[in-house]
Amino acid sequence: MAISAQQVKELRERTGAGMMECKKALQETNGDIEAAIEHMRKTGLAKADKKASRVAAEGTIVTAASKDNKRVTMLEANCETDFVAMGDDFQNFAKRLAEIVEQDNVVDVEALSAKEFEAGVSVDEKRRALIAKIGENMTIRRFTTLVSTSGVVGSYLHGQKIGVLVELEGGDVDLARDIAMHIAAFNPVALDAQSLPQDFLDKENEIHRAKAEQSGKPDNIIEKMVEGAMKKLFGEVTLLGQKFVKNGDITIEQLLKEHGAKVISYVRYELGEGIEKEETDFVADVMAQVKVNNLSSKRLRPPFIRRFFLPVMRFARWVN
Repeated sequence: MAISAQQVKELRERTGAGMMECKKALQETNGDIEAAIEHMRKTGLAKADKKASRVAAEGTIVTAASKDNKRVTMLEANCETDFVAMGDDFQNFAKRLAEIVEQDNVVDVEALSAKEFEAGVSVDEKRRALIAKIGENMTIRRFTTLVSTSGVVGSYLHGQKIGVLVELEGGDVDLARDIAMHIAAFNPVALDAQSLPQDFLDKENEIHRAKAEQSGKPDNIIEKMVEGAMKKLFGEVTLLGQKFVKNGDITIEQLLKEHGAKVISYVRYELGEGIEKEETDFVADVMAQVKVNNLSSKRLRPPFIRRFFLPVMRFARWVN
């Protein structure tokens, strides 16, 4: 059956897939656009499964808030490259996910994947369709929703790489955002000294004691030296003890007292933290591709290789 250019154009507009993929799908479904869409979705699922093992450590962090700012969701979605992460398709996908979580009170990634992204399409189906369209693995890594009953929740995004939510009792959205900005910049270990992990305290105490003992001073003096060093440490690693990023003359604790506010909780995301990225050799990748192309195409003649691939290889070595 002959497939018209208009049919291909319509299918491309509805799926975002390439022209040849659309034409092939229409040929296999005898020009039935709805059947072709279904066929391409099924094909997309297969492509998504093949890419599932590829590391996705780039991506974006987004937020979605209720109108009264008492409920805010922060979500991290990942892809393979920063180029795709900045694209509208991926950004809009991630933002819509955050909205779904915030509006529907979704509890985990599995539940989110089953939610309806758009009419007749689940979140996971949409994710897989994007993988098929763009050609990169994509994952929904994590999300957190903070809800305040007696205060507000503020958020701050540092580009798309760092995101912070802060729940305040008292205060206002501007104060919450300022503190979220501070947390993004200084990354405190805990809210206060009482909240610091015991293993962290034990390790730091051991280090400072060893330093103090090198002074040869009496035990009572060593104890005071360790106590002073730990007190200084608390001011550096706890949120309440740190100097405010926008005014180094006051601490966060003093700032909160001035506004009659209290930090109930906070969450800080850093894009890709904890994901082991694959180390790739760009030159080796290019050379391997040249070898594959040379072996697979009988029409690829030596002069063409010299004119095209050798400059690419030289450029690759220069970049590396």
